[in-house]
Amino acid sequence: MKLFGSKSSCHTPAADVKCGAKKVALVGNPNVGKSVLFNALTGSYVTVSNYPGTSVEVARGTAVIEGENFEIIDTPGMYSLLPMTEEERVARRIILDEPLDVIIHVVDARNLERMLTMTLQLLETGKPVILVVNIMDEAERLGISLDIPLLRQRLGIPVVGAAVGKKRGVAEIRESLVRTREASRTLPPYSKRLETDIAEITGLLQSRFSLAAKAVALLLLQRDQEMTDMVRAAEGEGFAVVEAKIKDRAYARRESFHLDLSLERKKIAEMLLAGVFHAPDKRRVLLSEQLSRWTVQPWTGVPLLLFVLYFGLYEFVGVFGAGTLVNFLEGTVFEGHFNPWIIGVVKSLIPWPVWQELFVGEYGIITLGVRYAVAIILPIVATFFLFFSVLEDSGYFPRLALLVDRLFKKIGLSGRAVIPMVLGFGCDTMATMVTRTLETVRERIIATLLLALAIPCSAQLGVIMALLSQEPGALLVWVGCLILVFLLVGVLAARLIPGETPMFYMELPPLRLPQLGNILTKTYTRMQWYFVEILPLFLLISVLLWIGKITFFFEKMSSWMAPVMASLGLPRETAVAFIFGFFRRDYGAAGLYDLHTKGLLNPRQLTVAAVTLTLFLPCVAQFLVVKKERGMKVAAAIGIFVSSFAFGTGYLLNKLLLATRFL
Repeated sequence: MKLFGSKSSCHTPAADVKCGAKKVALVGNPNVGKSVLFNALTGSYVTVSNYPGTSVEVARGTAVIEGENFEIIDTPGMYSLLPMTEEERVARRIILDEPLDVIIHVVDARNLERMLTMTLQLLETGKPVILVVNIMDEAERLGISLDIPLLRQRLGIPVVGAAVGKKRGVAEIRESLVRTREASRTLPPYSKRLETDIAEITGLLQSRFSLAAKAVALLLLQRDQEMTDMVRAAEGEGFAVVEAKIKDRAYARRESFHLDLSLERKKIAEMLLAGVFHAPDKRRVLLSEQLSRWTVQPWTGVPLLLFVLYFGLYEFVGVFGAGTLVNFLEGTVFEGHFNPWIIGVVKSLIPWPVWQELFVGEYGIITLGVRYAVAIILPIVATFFLFFSVLEDSGYFPRLALLVDRLFKKIGLSGRAVIPMVLGFGCDTMATMVTRTLETVRERIIATLLLALAIPCSAQLGVIMALLSQEPGALLVWVGCLILVFLLVGVLAARLIPGETPMFYMELPPLRLPQLGNILTKTYTRMQWYFVEILPLFLLISVLLWIGKITFFFEKMSSWMAPVMASLGLPRETAVAFIFGFFRRDYGAAGLYDLHTKGLLNPRQLTVAAVTLTLFLPCVAQFLVVKKERGMKVAAAIGIFVSSFAFGTGYLLNKLLLATRFL
């Protein structure tokens, strides 16, 4: 932890940041538009990396405004300078550690009074602050009006009314960044008693810190452990006097300091907003508000969720992406035109059959690796990320989190975990990284386990749904098994894994029509990340499969796995799909697609294979991320449990289907 601020900006993770560039941190509650503003200022995500000593990612970008260079830092969401979650700790550490020239506090215009209390805390740090009152368009639709010039006058800082998603106010924000300098502030004081407490602490501090003395004193009085350790290290033996005074104040207030401070900040915010914030006493309830209420009520929210899943996942991703697009690319483009042409080219250039097999054989780099990646996986992943971006940009996910929170509590998770769970349907590897945003270690382990076991990635999901949709009974069994496994394992994990029960709180952004530009940008960014990762892996896997074929390794593996396949009621050839699935889940699903195309699986076998393969080992990429995020012991334990559970479930399902003759 840095104790003193520094104005040097030369040492930075962002490679494109020029020495001397001013550092700007975007700070605020979750879902207030920080990332949209980040994109508007920088043009794109430049660098995304873990903040040192944490697993929380921080985005950094650059901007040039009127010839002046800026480094923009998009911080995780935070509600107060007194952190509760790891994300808030990282955001607070950026304020403490980084030599910031400006803090941009982004707030929701509809909830200005509640969020203004954090503006007061940021002003107390002594750093230059710009207040961006965002989502003004939604506030105006609700009949809310704000006197921005009056608020600017009272705070003594730049205040910009904005609707960043529609580019409104962005030019004023850029201008404020260039014009902002250190300014003296005359904010309303706290009560005499509280100001006396603060003065007694600040009078005892001998060192200078990256925050103003008043902010340091308030955090000490709130018994913030990180700040306490920081001051203890700086003050040395003199800290004993400071600590005694803090204990004295805590005893005098009988632990009511937090409440007293919150009430006083709320009172100051009300004073500052008197005559600034005008909301109608009675107003017409907008359709978006009514729809928002329906999404979080169980009796209406569950049918709406099923509606979204049916038309989004089943019809758009499963039928259109995995059906129409895959059939066109895989059947018409590759099988009909590209493969015959490229096979002829390779055979004319390479006279040796064994080397021809490397490129255009059964496991060839082009005829298998490129075909799987481009013709089977790409259209499914693209349609899923497009669907995901629509839901994300509409503001539906926070409402879905509220809807499922009560159910998720029973499996050791909070509603907040719905984000990595839904993202897992796109890419489990990416979703596993997102679990780092969950509050407790216990919650992250449970979420990681469920992602590895019961959440199929979009490519696997799309292929399996396309296959099973031809047999409605098979699709019903597959969906039922996944839901049952998800809940059963989640409940057992919640009971057996020790740790804290997660708390849940989430800011609700406005429910709005998604904007095409945002959807396309988010989809492109995710697709770029996914394809850069997936194509090299598919090519590498093709090489490994080719080596396995010419060394007869897969024949031996198929022989070794033949008894296991037989116990599941599956033909020996199915072992190849499971071998593929070890490299990548979506690769295994594509292998299942090939087996079904050849007519090797009847409806019962297809169902058992689909369920077992879905529950089977996480792919290599996901396993490596689990190892990185949770450690080798947890990764190994999850791998062993998931593989054993998958084959056990497949065995029981096969016996049940044979006994009932359901399929």
